[in-house]
Amino acid sequence: MENLTIGARTSDLAVYQAERVKELLIEFDSGLEVEIKKIKTKGDKILDKPLSEIGGKGVFLKEIEKYLIEGEIDLAVHSLKDVPISLPEGLELGAFMDEEDPRDCLVSLEYEDIEDLPSGGKVGTGSLRRKCQLLRERSDLKVVPVRGNVDTRVKKLRTEDFDALILASSGLKRLGLEDKIATYLSPDRFLPAPGQGVLAVEIRDRDSQLRSFLKEVEDERLSGKMLAERMMLKTLGGDCHVPVGAHTEFVQGELSLTAMVGSPEGQEYIEVKSKSSLDDAEQLGEEIASSLLDAGAEKFLGMEE
Repeated sequence: MENLTIGARTSDLAVYQAERVKELLIEFDSGLEVEIKKIKTKGDKILDKPLSEIGGKGVFLKEIEKYLIEGEIDLAVHSLKDVPISLPEGLELGAFMDEEDPRDCLVSLEYEDIEDLPSGGKVGTGSLRRKCQLLRERSDLKVVPVRGNVDTRVKKLRTEDFDALILASSGLKRLGLEDKIATYLSPDRFLPAPGQGVLAVEIRDRDSQLRSFLKEVEDERLSGKMLAERMMLKTLGGDCHVPVGAHTEFVQGELSLTAMVGSPEGQEYIEVKSKSSLDDAEQLGEEIASSLLDAGAEKFLGMEE
């Protein structure tokens, strides 16, 4: 490998993430020349509608993937939680990198935890999963969609009179905004999105040399964790627009995966947990999804006939 061009969204967080992957690649191969190309996507331009109304999480990727397919960039860096299971023909995920704290967190100017929020309190989140888990815990709260980059959402806390926001702690940490976090929401309480906190490197499937290089850079344990979570999503039916959460960790040398599916308003909630060896990561994901389906998750996923 000699020269690479990374494509990324224009937000401060996306640029940071691309810079972080650049840093990791150069740490592995000091002779590598890496350039970053910033690309503004539809998801960055349309901020007044929920993601589910403008094409889901994949709306952040489509323009960048076009550059990748056409050869204007060599790889794209995304937040893994935003990457659909089904990728365009000719593209694949080449590596999972730079795992940051996967937890959600509460951001508030006045309140230290969810229990402290007033009845009818206004909480902002753009995630159905977060809405489901929040209302399951506090059905008296008012959950309001909020979009925009991390800085924009944090500013809305004051300008739009939110009592609190729920955000991914990884984004705040990467931007040096950790001091905005009132409290972290433990996965025992709030399961994060599958892949939350992890960066995905997307490449063309014909670039075998780049694939081999990325596999040398990638951490095997992180790869196993993400393969389990992605296979769980795939087995559930792919890119379902319903509340789905997952958290994988190593416990005594084994992978332990906990996952949930619920109704958007939080009235119904199914959670299962299992573990396996690292070598059986994808099988673990399949088993977890099957357990969710056996427990009745089809009604949330729109899979009932």
